[in-house]
Amino acid sequence: MMLKPSIDTLLDKVPSKYSLVILEAKRAHELEAGAPATQEFKSEKSTLRALEEIESGNVTIHPDPEGKREAVRLRIEEEKRRKEEEEKKIKEQIAKEKKMVKNLRLGGLNLIFLLQEFTDKKEVRRWL
Repeated sequence: MMLKPSIDTLLDKVPSKYSLVILEAKRAHELEAGAPATQEFKSEKSTLRALEEIESGNVTIHPDPEGKREAVRLRIEEEKRRKEEEEKKIKEQIAKEKKMVKNLRLGGLNLIFLLQEFTDKKEVRRWL
């Protein structure tokens, strides 16, 4: 039984058998975890699907692994910074709304006291 895609075809896409195995395993794990496919597959197994993607050139080894790690690290830091900014804005908005509610309550109490004074004066006038 012959493997489709063939090892020779796959080795043209990657520098070594070791790299091929690592790339295939990582991509198969990604596909199993629900990563979007880059093409339609003939195979049902995720390992063979990964090999099909490697053969078609849709999945490759990053030419600069250190650069990729740095890019991933920077992306994670940027996401973290954005989340912190969003949390800060939310906290500021909550504080602003609490202050507004407090002012409304105080304003409402003042209005109630004024109405009470007004009605008391009316009642006093009525009694005079």
